[in-house]
Amino acid sequence: MKRLFFLLPLVIFLGMVFYFAISLTKDPRILPSALLDQPVPAFDLPALKPEKPGLATDDLKGKVTIVNVFASWCVPCRAEHPLWMKLAESGEVPIHAINWKDQRAAAVNWLRELGDPYSRIGHDIDNKAGIEWGVYGVPETYVIDREGRIRYKHVGPLFPETYAEVIAPLLKELRG
Repeated sequence: MKRLFFLLPLVIFLGMVFYFAISLTKDPRILPSALLDQPVPAFDLPALKPEKPGLATDDLKGKVTIVNVFASWCVPCRAEHPLWMKLAESGEVPIHAINWKDQRAAAVNWLRELGDPYSRIGHDIDNKAGIEWGVYGVPETYVIDREGRIRYKHVGPLFPETYAEVIAPLLKELRG
């Protein structure tokens, strides 16, 4: 019985080592999402800018699209913005946006300064759509298929390498 008492801390320690060793092999940028392969949540956001339409669930059906969640106060959003501008110029895929927890004037000025690559921009100041989408923070990027299902979620700034290696092949596959 005494031996078991002395071995118990060793067994617990080895169990913890095994658990942390497995955890360290996982990519911390990949956050699980219960919405993957599920329909886009029901939402209807007003337009951020009067000259562009807002964003709603039905706008994400019929075409493969990207939805980018951004805010003017978000430094990583500024870092990924040149990629959105380049993609918008190419016309490769429609890019829509959710402006998240942001003041309208600040977001409009930010887009005026950096350029506006988005076809539609929904203004989510109260985080109602953000909660439905499971937004952790900004930026976040979603790939939506023709049926309006979320097929991919990227948390954090999106850089050209990730787009080329992950999103571009997925877009090609979803277009058939």
